[in-house]
Amino acid sequence: MAIKRRHEEEHENHERWLVSYADFITLLFAFFVVMYAISTLNEGKYRVLSDALVMAFRHDRVVTPQSTGIAPINRTTAPLPHPLRPRVTDPLRKDQERKLLDLASKIKEALAPLVKTGQVRLTQLPRGIAVEISASVLFAPGQANLQSESIAALTAVADVLNTTPDPVQVEGHTDNVPIASAQFPSNWELASARAASVVRLFVATGVNPARLSATGYADNRPVESNDTVEGRARNRRVTLMIIAAPPAPPGAPDTGASVAGTTTGPGA
Repeated sequence: MAIKRRHEEEHENHERWLVSYADFITLLFAFFVVMYAISTLNEGKYRVLSDALVMAFRHDRVVTPQSTGIAPINRTTAPLPHPLRPRVTDPLRKDQERKLLDLASKIKEALAPLVKTGQVRLTQLPRGIAVEISASVLFAPGQANLQSESIAALTAVADVLNTTPDPVQVEGHTDNVPIASAQFPSNWELASARAASVVRLFVATGVNPARLSATGYADNRPVESNDTVEGRARNRRVTLMIIAAPPAPPGAPDTGASVAGTTTGPGA
């Protein structure tokens, strides 16, 4: 007698929709990666696009520019990211920096005794050199006339300035202690008068007046707190801002510098 095999009824898989859903999510992810990559294309994002698509479809085919409609990248002309760009060395700027360092060395030598006692500070700036001189070395308290012992030091600085055409801005600074004399109603007048005194000495020593300017800042640009005696003493100062002149292009005529009392060039 034949035995009929009993076929078990197959159970319906109610989770088959997850497969289609997963495929849809994968394709949607790939679509947004493509849209993001073509919005701002560069070499790095193109590589991210290729790797993302390979991971999404789980095979080794690398997406080519033709298959995505993305213009191919010219690797020989594509600019490098800013941190990786080779630094362009400007010979004129290097020569300017060398001259500034040489100028700072000469000024430091001219003011060597005051530098040793901390009365003078030299600072290299992006655009030049700042020479900070304590006002106590140059002036009596509340006065703007140069003391006799400071004239020799400033004359030595003027001799150095005569070897360069760079502009010089003389700044007068005070502390926040008010002054109200007949000659100086406020610290504005005192700071400006002190800066002007230094400029007059430089002009008398032969520095081209067209290179000089005098500015008074009163107590508005302190370098230390005015709450202490030491801080106020540091804030009472005259600063020589030696601004580096723009480097002359190759082939430009040399206008010369003001040397030994003889002025040449513009403003002479």
